[in-house]
Amino acid sequence: MQVNCPHCEKQLKLSGKIRENIERLPPGQKIKVKCVYCAKPFGLDALSLGVTAAPKESRREKSQGQKVSGENGVRPPAPPDVNWLAEGLFEDHEIVEDIPRALVLMPDIPARDTVVKAAVEFGYQVDQIADADEAVEKVRFVNYAAVFLHSRYEHGGIKSGKFHNYMRAMSMTRRRYVLYVLLGADFETLYDLQAMAYSANLVINDSELEHVGVVLKKVIPEYEALFGPLMDELRDSGRG
Repeated sequence: MQVNCPHCEKQLKLSGKIRENIERLPPGQKIKVKCVYCAKPFGLDALSLGVTAAPKESRREKSQGQKVSGENGVRPPAPPDVNWLAEGLFEDHEIVEDIPRALVLMPDIPARDTVVKAAVEFGYQVDQIADADEAVEKVRFVNYAAVFLHSRYEHGGIKSGKFHNYMRAMSMTRRRYVLYVLLGADFETLYDLQAMAYSANLVINDSELEHVGVVLKKVIPEYEALFGPLMDELRDSGRG
């Protein structure tokens, strides 16, 4: 069976394993796959493919049949399905933990896409959250390597913002691993004293956001060179 990627519109083929997994999905659920051409994920369900999900009874009978056959002798597992190599489609599994993650908190302005693109090009996996309360909860449980916060993200500005105050109060055992970047019209790009006054690592003015990629290429290696050895030492001593 063939499908078209909704992002790049290239035609892809479904392997037998993926089709079988889709048939087993409960109603209303989707399986996440990733296009090998554009690497963007998208969801597939039984309805989108015109596939009728297998009834529970059938699935149960199949499972019981496998158990019965297994009782008559030990069978080795079947070899893995590698049809996706030629067919151009594979299931997208859980996020690889080694990929650094970045959180971009900005209002719906054109510069937001610029910041997201720059972070992705630098190797970050980017999350965007529109609500400050939700952003705080997310940071409680996810170790972000970088956080980008715009002064207009919350009403009233950064100083009175819930998210910024959460970052300021964060324990240093976590905060030292986060590159905290503040964006907005009131900041002077690369002005370290202003960044320190706001408990941030970097500040960028709105007028320079189009060059945020260049700024990151300059700042992040310097940040890692300066703090990397210290972080490793603290981690080894049990204080990181």
